[in-house]
Amino acid sequence: MCGIFAYLNYLTPRSRQEILELLLNGLKRLEYRGYDSTGLAIDDPDVGDESHNIIIVRRTGKVKVLEDAVAEICSTEAYKEPITTHIGIAHTRWATHGPPSETNSHPQSSDIDNSFVVVHNGIITNYKDIKKLLEKRGYVFESETDTEVIAKLIHHLWRQHPTYSFRELVEQAILQLEGAFAIACKSKHFPGECVASRRGTPLLVGIKSKTRLSIDQIPIFYAKKQRAHGKTLPAEVSLPPRYDDTPAEYQPLEGKEVEYFFASDASAIIEHTDRVIYLEDDDVAAVRDGALSIHRLKKCLDDPHAREITTLKMEIQQIMKGNYDSFMLKEIFEQPESVVNTMRGRMFFETRTVVLGGIKEFIPEIKRCRRLILIACGTSYHSAIATRQLLEELTELPVVVELASDFMDRHTPIFRDDVCFFISQSGETADSLIALRYCKQRGALIVGITNTVGSSICRESHCGVHINAGPEIGVASTKAYTSQFISLVMFALVMSEDRLSLQPRRLEIIHGLEILADQIRKVLQLNSKVQELAKDLYLHKSLLIMGRGYNFATCLEGALKVKELTYMHSEGILAGELKHGPIALVDDEMPVLMVVMRDPVYMKCMNALQQVTARNGRPIILCEEGDEDTKSFSSRFLEIPRTVDCLQGILTVIPLQLLSYHIAVLRGCDVDCPRNLAKSVTVE
Repeated sequence: MCGIFAYLNYLTPRSRQEILELLLNGLKRLEYRGYDSTGLAIDDPDVGDESHNIIIVRRTGKVKVLEDAVAEICSTEAYKEPITTHIGIAHTRWATHGPPSETNSHPQSSDIDNSFVVVHNGIITNYKDIKKLLEKRGYVFESETDTEVIAKLIHHLWRQHPTYSFRELVEQAILQLEGAFAIACKSKHFPGECVASRRGTPLLVGIKSKTRLSIDQIPIFYAKKQRAHGKTLPAEVSLPPRYDDTPAEYQPLEGKEVEYFFASDASAIIEHTDRVIYLEDDDVAAVRDGALSIHRLKKCLDDPHAREITTLKMEIQQIMKGNYDSFMLKEIFEQPESVVNTMRGRMFFETRTVVLGGIKEFIPEIKRCRRLILIACGTSYHSAIATRQLLEELTELPVVVELASDFMDRHTPIFRDDVCFFISQSGETADSLIALRYCKQRGALIVGITNTVGSSICRESHCGVHINAGPEIGVASTKAYTSQFISLVMFALVMSEDRLSLQPRRLEIIHGLEILADQIRKVLQLNSKVQELAKDLYLHKSLLIMGRGYNFATCLEGALKVKELTYMHSEGILAGELKHGPIALVDDEMPVLMVVMRDPVYMKCMNALQQVTARNGRPIILCEEGDEDTKSFSSRFLEIPRTVDCLQGILTVIPLQLLSYHIAVLRGCDVDCPRNLAKSVTVE
């Protein structure tokens, strides 16, 4: 979690005021990643350009608090004077070590002079050992963070090796670090330079230049020691020597105006440039004299020789709220378009065929597998629950659904003929990534289902499906859930295309997908009715949501949304388990919402509904349009369009998304930034 944003201008005149605005705006784009506290660091203009002293501004709270502090502190005329070269770093935090406070905010500093400052995303697992070592060397720690050890460790190395370059100091420091991290570093001793690195958490570099780039990739330079995962490389593999300075032939932008943007997410960069490099684990990216170079200490046998400069396929409008009050409401109402985008180029309704290009070559291997294992966390886990029954039906394979954290706690047996699906909106979920590497080491085929091109799960999977839902800024996932749902349905259709006995079922599902967008628009018209229901519920302390069959996942996801956004207790209950305990909670005061659709388990759901009403329960019912029998059990109901049973969960979850949104608004909660949560969970 946490958001990193750094900006470096080289021979590009910018005032410090402009740089501060860039940094603050970048943090606003990344605020969904953490919003406990914020901070930034730039060169202090009030002490003269030659000293290159660094000023740090940190505040507890959201970016707006930092923005007000910056306006108050950094308002002298000196901040309006243009400078040709400067590096500023900024950070928005999701607290892991130490509570939110100015002291625990980033950037963290090496000493009272701010010789080295660091912003960091992730967790350093061995920080206590490093801290003890540095304390013995006379360092005094002020914060409770693991990040402070990085800044002080770099400073310690600099004192030991004053001739090292900035990049070498950071390289030597990250060799001592264990855990997951993305860092960006700035130093008063190396003005105009920025060094960044990552391991296990995302970081990308944006490049903006008035001059057209003469290359489409940045070469990688390696240390002289040629080792790969403990094995000495063959003698015939020649490696470039380790350079303190990037050779001239690899400096296409040297001496030219250029701007660099370092960020945790492309959403902070897209308004400035669409040319980016996704850093890989243990890459060290350094900018010196306007030239970007990428270094690694180890050479793996299958390493590429360069990092490709890619073009972002994202529009600035996608990360703006537009006319909506919040990103979450915007993303709920984008679902008619997002589900179409997920199916575009894959579902061919005229010919009733499905093509998933990302896994096409692997389908024969998947059909021969022992079992399908769907591994995910949170909302992504619910999308796996929602489609498990259909996958079992159409693939006729055993389907196992696992929570990534529990999966690793048990050290679950994995075999070479297993196929493991890893589902994640961000593609950076730490628990899922650890499970992915565990399964990959054991020879399983890895299939990634992600919404983020260039993410870790995307890069480390053998094959996969991009859900193409578009950027999702609201912390509580909405459109990504329905797009993950559809992606797995399309996979089931591909797997069953040669099964003659399943063709009637496949055609029924394909027709349902064809009209799905229009049905979602119809469900969204219930918004005002949902808002009225929210007025009856928002003062309660708990909400039970019940259903079964294909709609059990809707109950789980709806309850999660209520918990995330409203801070109410909410529980998704399998209606078949009602009589085995949860029915004790039912009385005339407990709000109960029941999903009762005309599907194969309709009569079983009706039995549960009757049990609730027999105990003075006053349920809110989600039912099909025109289902008078079901509506007769309650005066509070929402009518949902009829579709094929396995797709009903897409339509029934939307009213629950809206309900959680409206309850949160009525309770005065921050809908886009719920407390204690962040969008991209990059820590275990």
